[in-house]
Amino acid sequence: MKISPTPLWLCLALLYPALAAAEKPITSFPAPYPALGSVERLDPALDDLLPADSAIEKVAEGFTWAEGPVWDETAGALLFSDVPENRVYRWKEGEGISVFLEPSGFTGEKYEGRERGSNGLEFDREGRLTLCQHGDRRIARWVAEEKRFVTLADRWEGKRFNSPNDLCFDHAGNLYFTDPPYGLGPNTPRETKFSGVYRLGTDGRLSLISKDLERPNGIALSPDDRTLYVSNSHGPRPIIMAFALQPDGTAGTGGVFRDNTELTARTKRQGAADGLKVDTKGNLWATGPGGVLIISPEGKHLGTILTGRATGNCAFGGPEGRTLFIAADHTLLKIETTASDAAR
Repeated sequence: MKISPTPLWLCLALLYPALAAAEKPITSFPAPYPALGSVERLDPALDDLLPADSAIEKVAEGFTWAEGPVWDETAGALLFSDVPENRVYRWKEGEGISVFLEPSGFTGEKYEGRERGSNGLEFDREGRLTLCQHGDRRIARWVAEEKRFVTLADRWEGKRFNSPNDLCFDHAGNLYFTDPPYGLGPNTPRETKFSGVYRLGTDGRLSLISKDLERPNGIALSPDDRTLYVSNSHGPRPIIMAFALQPDGTAGTGGVFRDNTELTARTKRQGAADGLKVDTKGNLWATGPGGVLIISPEGKHLGTILTGRATGNCAFGGPEGRTLFIAADHTLLKIETTASDAAR
């Protein structure tokens, strides 16, 4: 693959190594699933979240860049994006992989670039699928019975977003999302000159949380909805920010919660600060160097689920909500935990 010399595309090459690989057929594995990777245990507290016999299992492979997993409680299945292929896939125990939605993120006729599809997926408080759409540069809701998308937000102060990347809802139904430029093609004009973090209130009002991160990416809320975590997938500043939220949803300047610079330099592991989930006890499950980092509410690195590849995002699901599904490059993985999603 010929890589553009622009900084954005150099960043994409680092974030999405599968883009440089030849497309492979999708394989859905039957149980018992093949084992892959390992768990690095740095603190005894990890044992309360990941039992000693927890193993990483590979349930499917062959995607171009898997991202944005979310558990569909009604269907008992996992949905996740393949961003370059403009699809949302569905995985269900005993049934394997099927295409759930195509197109998922770009509904136009011509797109210049490699990141056209949906990225982050989430269900709102009414159980409706909400998508970050790179190609259409918007936050949209999928209206299944009418087989169409409804735009929730696509502009800030009259200017089109870059390419919304990830999202989360608070318990009141307000939506928070990030808008880096990864989905913009090399010749696509950038209307919003910064990469923003936004809040879309239940009243329809859009507000800006921050415009100070180079590549805001993963986003998640603390169990009490008072702290907003945002990862920055910018190579020179691979940090996770924490913003204190006021009752009205406004935020201060925020502070650095976690900096992966030293870890990346020391271990040489693949992976940017990307997707985030928070469990009911306030621990962060954050994709980053090596796989998924488990970080205490105080910021202590308890251990890492080592996937051995660049890892995009993760989500809790399964019958009891304690299975962590991991979108890692061209693979879909899972591991059993004793934790569960604070957002549920």
